Amino acid sequence: MRRLVLLLCCVLLAGCEERAPGLYQGYMEGEFVYVASQYAGRLQALRVARGDRIAPGDELFVLEDELEAQAVTRAEANLERTRDTVADLDKGLRKEELAQLKARHAQARAQLQLARAEHDRRISLRRGNVIAQEELDQARTTLQQAEAAVADLEAQLATGQLGSREDQRSAARAQERMAAAELEQARWQLEQKRQRALVSGTIFDLIHYPGEWVAAGSPVLSLLPPEQIKCRFFVPQTDLAGIQVRDPVAALVDGQPQPVPGWVSYISPQAEYTPPVIYSQQFRAKLVFMVEARFPPGVAATLHPGQPVDVRLQLRTTR
Repeated sequence: MRRLVLLLCCVLLAGCEERAPGLYQGYMEGEFVYVASQYAGRLQALRVARGDRIAPGDELFVLEDELEAQAVTRAEANLERTRDTVADLDKGLRKEELAQLKARHAQARAQLQLARAEHDRRISLRRGNVIAQEELDQARTTLQQAEAAVADLEAQLATGQLGSREDQRSAARAQERMAAAELEQARWQLEQKRQRALVSGTIFDLIHYPGEWVAAGSPVLSLLPPEQIKCRFFVPQTDLAGIQVRDPVAALVDGQPQPVPGWVSYISPQAEYTPPVIYSQQFRAKLVFMVEARFPPGVAATLHPGQPVDVRLQLRTTR
């Protein structure tokens, strides 16, 4: 048994190739977007499936939203009611009430003309000593009452056409603004039960299915934008000084006829030992640093998380 183990070790060691300068092993990784609603509810419908490509604005899923829809209906009715109140206060008196005031005003003006004519006649008669002074005083009083009646009705007509007092109208307009804000909030809460995509990408995984209860903030699905696919590879500490952010890289991917161009986007400041995915003999028991590279969205869309790659870059010469 011991001889068999030694033989296998010899075969593995013999099969290990010497790493070419500037060539490193790595793997593709994705930074996923987890889509959730901040409200809880039963998952009513899924609008997507795994592997679907989606664009911003596409509907992803729907949670039960009967209560939120009813809240929108109530808010709409409340806003309509407050708007009717504002309109009613701005109108003033109704047409029928204004017509009554105008008729009374016309009657009062006719009585005023009659009182003025009677007063003028009484003055002439008094000058001829035909009537007593008391009759002239009575005619003058009647004229003054008719003038006051006409002035009062004219004031009522002016007030009736102005509408309600300004403070009442201001309070009604404030109620209208509050009702509009409540309607906007109700619509926003209803929209939260219908989640739409904010970015383009591919549906990577479904976490919940129709009929399941989804807690508030619990992701229903995950999607992968193409620009968030990156490569992780591991560089020995002896080569680290020759690498900088924005350095060009070329990823050798199985199935790709040509190397995939990219650039170094991140260099880990912390050393580690055996990389989590790479298990080649040449990297074991050596300090390595994780380096990340990114690719143009059109190129990254052809890559897949977990895919092994070899990364080639041109090391800078250091002294």
